[in-house]
Amino acid sequence: MLFSSIPFLYYFLPCVLTLYFIVPKQMKNGVLFLSSLVFYGWGEPKYLIFMLISITQGYFFGILIEKYRGTKRSKLFLAVSVILSLFMLGYFKYTDFFISNFNAVTGLSIPLLKVTLPIGISFYTFQILSYSVDVYRNEVKAQKNYLDLATYIAMFPQLVAGPIVRYSEIEKQLKSRTHTVENTAKGIRRFLIGLAKKILIANLLGQGIASFQASDSKSVLFCWLYAISYMLHIYFDFSGYSDMAIGLGQILGFHFPENFDYPYISKSITEFWRRWHISLGSWFRDYLYIPLGGNRVGKARWFLNIFLVWAATGFWHGAQWTFILWGILFAVLLIIEKMWLLPFLKKAKVFNHLYVLLIVAISFVIFDAPSITQAFSLIADMFGVGGLPFISLESVYYLQNYAVILILAAIGATPIVKKLLNSAKKKKFLNVILQIVEPVFLVILLALCTAFLVDGSFNPFLYFRF
Repeated sequence: MLFSSIPFLYYFLPCVLTLYFIVPKQMKNGVLFLSSLVFYGWGEPKYLIFMLISITQGYFFGILIEKYRGTKRSKLFLAVSVILSLFMLGYFKYTDFFISNFNAVTGLSIPLLKVTLPIGISFYTFQILSYSVDVYRNEVKAQKNYLDLATYIAMFPQLVAGPIVRYSEIEKQLKSRTHTVENTAKGIRRFLIGLAKKILIANLLGQGIASFQASDSKSVLFCWLYAISYMLHIYFDFSGYSDMAIGLGQILGFHFPENFDYPYISKSITEFWRRWHISLGSWFRDYLYIPLGGNRVGKARWFLNIFLVWAATGFWHGAQWTFILWGILFAVLLIIEKMWLLPFLKKAKVFNHLYVLLIVAISFVIFDAPSITQAFSLIADMFGVGGLPFISLESVYYLQNYAVILILAAIGATPIVKKLLNSAKKKKFLNVILQIVEPVFLVILLALCTAFLVDGSFNPFLYFRF
C-alpha cells in the first residue's frame, strides 16, 4: 500500500486514526502494530511471516545479549542475530544477483530463483540490526515487551522507506508519548506537503522521464533534461515520502529524525551526504565505518574503510552493479575531497555548487541505468560523445511542456520558500494572513492530489525497488 493512494488516504488512514485515538493509552501500541501488519500485508500477506520471524529473533536475542553482556555468549548471540537478519535480507534481495554473476563467470545456467523482494525488508532489517548492536553496546536496554519492540520495527509510517529510526530515538515514546492538537496539526501539514511533493512534482517529472526512456529521437539536450529531471524526481519522490512518514509520526505522537536537508544547495559531496538520506548515512557511519576503524587508522586502511562503506551503501540500494559503481564513485570523490579538494571548494563560491550538481546528476544517471554499459553510453551522449544531435523536436517539445514543473522543482529543492515564509511569520500582519491562508492552501493541495490519483495518473514509488 502506498501513502499516495486512494485506499490509504481515504480508507486505511481514517480508520486507523479513529481507532487509535479512541482506545485507551495502553492499547495504542496494539492498534498501531495490528494496523501496520494490515498495511504491510495489503499487497503480499504471505511475507508477513518473514517480518514476524525477524522481529521475534530480534526480540529474543536482544534479551539474551543483555542477559550475558560482558561474556562470550553475548557476542555469540549478537553474531547469530546479525547473521539471521543479513541472511534473510541476502536471500530475498541478492540471491539472483549472485546466481546470475556466477553463471556469467562459469558459463553455467543455474536457474534464477526469482524471489519477490518483501516490501520494507531493507529498512526493518537495519532497524533490527541497530537495536541488537545497541543492546550489546549497552546503549539501550533490551525491550522485554514483545508488542513494544514489534511496534517499533513494524510501524507503518516508516516501514516502507524510512527514515531509518533507531530504537534509542523512540524508546521512551513507545511507553509514553504526548498527543496534542498542535503536534497533530504540524503532522497533517508535513504529511500533506510530502504528499504534494510526491504527486504534484515527483510523479509529473516521472512521466517526462518515462517519455525519454521510450523515445527513439534522443539528443544531447534531451539527455540533459532527463538527467536534471531524474535528480529532481528522486529527491521529491523520496523526500516527499520521508515528509509523509515524519508527519504521520507526529500525528501518532512520535518524533522521527529528519532525512533530508536541502542537499542540492551543498558546496561539496561531503556536505551533500550530510544532507541526503541522513538516517542511512548515519547508520552506515555508526554501524560499519566506525567499527571498521573509521579514520583512526593508517591512510591505506582508511581509504579501504571508505570504499567498503560506500560499496555497501550502493549494494544496499539494490542487487545491480550500477548501484555498487554508484557507491564507489562517491567513495572516490569523498577521498579526493578529504585529501585536497575541500579547501579549494570552500573558496570557490559558484563553482562548488555547479560541481556538486554536475556530479550528482551524473551519479543518478548511473543509479537509474539498467546496466553499467548503458550508464556510460548515456553519460557519453550527455557530453556529445555519442554522436547524437544537440537538439531534436522531441527535446524542444519536452522542454516546452516541462519547463514550469522543472523550474518549480528547482526552487522547491532549495530553502527559498521556507525562508520567505519564516520572514513573513515574523511580521504580525503577514503571520495572521498566513494562519488563515495555510489551512485553505493545504485543503487545495489535498484536493489536487486526490484529483491526480482518481485520474489514475503515473504513481510509482522509486524506493519499492530497494
